[in-house]
Order: sequence, then structure tokens, then C-alpha cells
Amino acid sequence: MSNSLKKMTERILELLERLSKESNKGVPIIVEGQNDIDTLHKLGVEGEVISAKTFGRSFLNVLGEIEKMGKQEVIILMDFDRRGREWTKRLITHLERMRIRPNSFFWRELRGLVGHEVKDIEGLATYIDTLKKKIENKYEID
Repeated sequence: MSNSLKKMTERILELLERLSKESNKGVPIIVEGQNDIDTLHKLGVEGEVISAKTFGRSFLNVLGEIEKMGKQEVIILMDFDRRGREWTKRLITHLERMRIRPNSFFWRELRGLVGHEVKDIEGLATYIDTLKKKIENKYEID
């Protein structure tokens, strides 16, 4: 069991490292709220992160902000719950119409790895810490 936990933890950390590299290249990341931004920073992902659902923003406000940035690509990293899935689909559809490439790779990959255990981006840091503790405890017992 710990071997699969270790592999999953490594895969999550690898994805976050790749996400950080893309963000450092100037590709903005869209998340739902401020806590998601704080979590990404805690996990070492810097760069431009846009909060889609804070300060009473409407969907159109978010699209307008993205358009003003003049970027050709944005990374969508909404929550993994039903509402996050709906926002992701809507963002993809509208961004494609605006000729902006919506990158949902990281969202799909992370959701596939943690989707049943973690419902939102802000829960990622705690989840990773829990996985690391489980792995450490397993190796201490062996």
C-alpha cells in the first residue's frame, strides 16, 4: 500500500512542479478563491493566479479580466466538486470562443489522482502532508 501512496504522492508533486514551471513562464492560473491562491503559493506555485469567485465577480467579469491580460493560454484549476466541474466546462467553452487556449491538463490529472479524497484546490496541501505522514509511518513500522 505505501508503495502506491508513494507513487501517487510523487505524481502529485511532479504535476505541481510542472504547474509551477508553466506559471513561471507567464501562463496565468485561474482558481476559485483566495484560499486556493494561498495554497498554490504554499505548494511553491508562484506566478499570476486569478481568483474567479472572490469579491462578487461574475463569470463575465472573469472572462473580461482574462481577455485584458492578452495571454494566448490560461491554466484552469477550479475545484473538483460539481460546481468546479461546471465552471471548468464553461471557462473552456468561452475561452475557446475568445481564441484563448484553456489548459485543463493539470486539473484533469490532479482530479484523477485526488478527486475522491480532495474536493478543492485549498485541500491539496493538507492532503499531500497527510500522504507524506502515512508514507513515513509505514516505513517506520517496517
